[in-house]
Amino acid sequence: MPKIWADTIELHRRDMQVAILDATAALIGEQGLGATTMLAIAERAGIGRATLYKYFRELDEVLVALHERDVASHLAALEAARDRQGTPWQRLERVLETYARLAHAEHGSELVARMRHSESVARGFQRLHQLLQALLEDAIEPRLVREDVAPPELAAFCIAALSDAHTLPSQAALRRRVQLTLAALRASG
Repeated sequence: MPKIWADTIELHRRDMQVAILDATAALIGEQGLGATTMLAIAERAGIGRATLYKYFRELDEVLVALHERDVASHLAALEAARDRQGTPWQRLERVLETYARLAHAEHGSELVARMRHSESVARGFQRLHQLLQALLEDAIEPRLVREDVAPPELAAFCIAALSDAHTLPSQAALRRRVQLTLAALRASG
């Protein structure tokens, strides 16, 4: 098969998967997870059911792919926050604010609740933990972060302190939670 043809087919497949996942996300947002079916996804994506089944054999496969896409998007946002210029403390603060905002935005997400114990979530939390641990290690040397607790433990604390951000009633409450978390991390003196 010529390279141009193969590239075109691969691009078409990616576009179809994006359309399917976008349609699924829209349906879940509008009707809830319980009302999301393969037929509804196919109709929303503007494809036939047979075409949908070429890409995903069952609804759970679609849901896992959608959630994995969301996790990857969240990790990319966290890495972008980390990579912006600033002191180690500013970078840590930006990442914690971004994590809290992302967790808050998932308020009531049935998909998140359903996938909470999935392998992709576990991998995502592992990458988040590693990202936070590295930021904390960077902030320890200039004595910005407390040294009496090891960075892996501090990273776990941050995740635990902010993972329920979806339950907070407002952006002001979210900002207070982030500030409280940061205050607990600060080096004394």
